[in-house]
Amino acid sequence: QVQLVESGGGLVQAGGSLRLSCAASGRSFSRYGMAWFRQAPGKEREFVASITWGGGNTYYSDSVKGRFTISRDNAKNTVYLQMNSLKPEDTAVFYCAAARSPWAVPGEEVDKYDAWGRGTQVTVSS
Repeated sequence: QVQLVESGGGLVQAGGSLRLSCAASGRSFSRYGMAWFRQAPGKEREFVASITWGGGNTYYSDSVKGRFTISRDNAKNTVYLQMNSLKPEDTAVFYCAAARSPWAVPGEEVDKYDAWGRGTQVTVSS
């Protein structure tokens, strides 16, 4: 079983930046796609970004494309989310997730992932 621990959340003004990190342990990190999701109060968990096992392909939701960048360092078993030009509507708990199947292209659906971190709060003030 894989364990995921997010860090890097906080309070930032609109237009600012944050970098989230997710440290993984417990299985072969480099074989699995990874993703970030977020959940705002009263809303469903939504896909933000994903990255393939080797980092060669990345995918983004339309709402963050051009502002957020997902990356990974397989030597450190860590995936990152660089968030720039933050908006108040980005306020949410951000979750890191590991894909259910190795070598699979990570999708946008929650059920494609079988390991989740506890989340880190991101709050963007106007």
